[in-house]
Formats: sequence, C-alpha cells, structure tokens
Amino acid sequence: MAATPSTMLELGTRMPQFSLPDVDGKTVSSADLTGSPGTLVMFICNHCPFVIHVRDELVKLVKQYQAKGIKVVAISANDVTTHPDDGPSRMGEIARECGFTFPYLYDESQETAKAFHAACTPDFFLFDGDGKLFYRGQMDDSRPGNDLPVDGKDLRAAIDELLSANPAPRQQKPSMGCNIKWREGNEPAYFVV
Repeated sequence: MAATPSTMLELGTRMPQFSLPDVDGKTVSSADLTGSPGTLVMFICNHCPFVIHVRDELVKLVKQYQAKGIKVVAISANDVTTHPDDGPSRMGEIARECGFTFPYLYDESQETAKAFHAACTPDFFLFDGDGKLFYRGQMDDSRPGNDLPVDGKDLRAAIDELLSANPAPRQQKPSMGCNIKWREGNEPAYFVV
C-alpha cells in the first residue's frame, strides 16, 4: 500500500467551481455550498484502505459539524476502467451502508480533482464562508497499521478555529493516502508518483 501525500494547495485559494452528479444522479455544484460558515470538500473513494480506516469517525465528525452549519461534500475521481469498485453504483451502496449525510459526487472527467490539486484519498479541503481555503491536510495522525487513534483531531481543530473566527492553524500536515487513480494520459502536472 503506497502512500501519497496531499499537495498542500496554497491557503487563501478560492474554492474551484464544479458541478457533479451525486450517487442518485442529482447535480450538486459549488454554488450549492455557499452561504455557510464553511465548506468541507473531501476527496475519497470506495476501496482505499486509508479511507476505510477513517470512514466511521469521518461520518461522526461530519454529522457533528453539519449541525453547526458546515456544508460538506465528498468527491470520488478515480478512473473506473482500472478501479471499477469506485464507480457510481458502488458509491451509492457505500453511502447508504455508512450513513453518509453529505452528497457523494463522481468526478468522471477528473477535472474537479485537478482544479483542487487533489492527490490522494482521503484529501481534505476546508473553505471559509468567503470560499477561501482555510485548511488542507490530514484528518489526524492515524494510518492503517500505526495503532494511533482515529479521532479526527487535526480536522476538528481546524473546523473549530474556523467556527470561532480564529486564524487558520499554523501547522497543517499533509494528508496521506492512496493516490487518485488518474486515467492514463490524464495525470495532472502537479502529480508525481
């Protein structure tokens, strides 16, 4: 299981615009995520051991902060020709099985993932109420096999700072996970294996 770090997009970057289908075929756009104290965009997928490792805690964390007004969306951008288990039908099954309370979108073109400079799953991007990047990085220090607790402490701390109108956390560690499965010839320039 090779680990790929997130790219650590520059803080203050505006949230890229997107319009993608969710697992039920409904289109969700970045415009639907405005008007809140913050928005969490997560790049995840169905099969990744790093995502599976944090998924239960992630669902709890999201519910907690949705109740405080944070809007949340998850996006899968993996190439389904090489990873068919990451396709929309399986995404719908996972969303229902795990109790997702947020839209789970499919980025077939991979253009949205490129716009965010997403590199791995999971990859987290927290934007403030003005749509500017406030936090990007890991959920916590836990990884499959390292025996550290899955508690979401880094992501929770960042959201708490945002909701308290405090500055962005000074220390932001890259997320770590499986690389996004780019279609052959579609790898972004920022992505290095």
